[in-house]
Amino acid sequence: MRSGITSTSRPTGTVDGAAALREALQGVCNGHELSPATACGLLRCNDDFLPELLAAARAMKESFRPGVITYSRKVFIPLTNLCRDYCGYCTYRRDPGEAGAHTMTPEEVLAVAQQGEKLGCTEALFSLGDRPEAIFPEMREALRKLGYRSTLHYLEAMCELVLRETRLLPHANPGLLSANWIERLSAYNPSLGLMLESTSTSLPAAHPHGPTPDKAPALRLRTIENAGKLGVPFTTGILIGIGETMQDRVESLLTIKRLHEGYGHIQEVIIQNFRAKPRIPMAAWPEPDTGDMLRTVAVARLLLRDRNIQAPPNLTAPGYERLLDAGINDWGGVSPLTPDFINPEAPWPHLVDLQRRTEAAGQKLVQRLPVYPEFVARVARRGGALGERLLESINDEGYARAA
Repeated sequence: MRSGITSTSRPTGTVDGAAALREALQGVCNGHELSPATACGLLRCNDDFLPELLAAARAMKESFRPGVITYSRKVFIPLTNLCRDYCGYCTYRRDPGEAGAHTMTPEEVLAVAQQGEKLGCTEALFSLGDRPEAIFPEMREALRKLGYRSTLHYLEAMCELVLRETRLLPHANPGLLSANWIERLSAYNPSLGLMLESTSTSLPAAHPHGPTPDKAPALRLRTIENAGKLGVPFTTGILIGIGETMQDRVESLLTIKRLHEGYGHIQEVIIQNFRAKPRIPMAAWPEPDTGDMLRTVAVARLLLRDRNIQAPPNLTAPGYERLLDAGINDWGGVSPLTPDFINPEAPWPHLVDLQRRTEAAGQKLVQRLPVYPEFVARVARRGGALGERLLESINDEGYARAA
């Protein structure tokens, strides 16, 4: 088993090793770049050195977003859970006829969005399987009855429906996209998303080569780059604990950094930890522990510096507030209505609890929209219904206007 995630392989405990890491941290704080080798060393640092790593990451976060932690109040809309990929870690996907398989109707989509609107939600997160109609005739027939040629055509229509009929802003995560589809969806979505997951091409448990055609890193990077060429704010991130090495993690983060340096469009980077679930092929795979998550988030902060870094609170429980020590500045989407359909075993924290724990760490919890303040002007310039809705939804700082 090639996991590279357990806390048993953290050798940086010698005086010389700790001194070298300490010197590197001081260099980063003085404006120097963190080398890939040092980043890997920090990912493997022992528990005695961990507080120093966290302190450096927290200080860098404070220089970027002092005293503020954001979140997006959302509804989760699982448009379809049919998917042509068979990833080893996924409990979301279904085949036609399998228990729980479902494609939402327009009426169901609108009902969820309207309920969320009443609860103060401002984001409609659309999740769906990759191109299920490519292998399932049942999906092609379902789309035909709905009046659409493809899942992406249907998604586009549902994003437009939510934007037109509610005050929510859509944020779609539809998998691989051509430049044409990024442009089309950006008419109704202020931002789009696709997890890079990893640049590694050797993750046989998570991404078996035949059954996961949409997980090739080159294809995912092309989507992210095309969004940059079109100036579309983009959410991406890495998934840790799926068989990657520490070098893979660092290279994945640096690849995201290079894309942002080239196009200036990466609005946030998610650090998400693998969670084992009973019905998945990786059910017996070891999960990253909290220490591993803290190290990865902290190193991401030191490498990415002034990027918005998010870690889901529901996947690090109990004690998710420790992620604040590692330098995150965002909790991601949290729903008062819908579950996390990707990780159904992990309920969202109650918003009151999220606020209490955030404030206990000396931070102010602020609701944002599915596009970050620094990207609002870019999206508003598109005009149309999306631009108008966005400007109606923001306060003077670019965050969500109070209801």
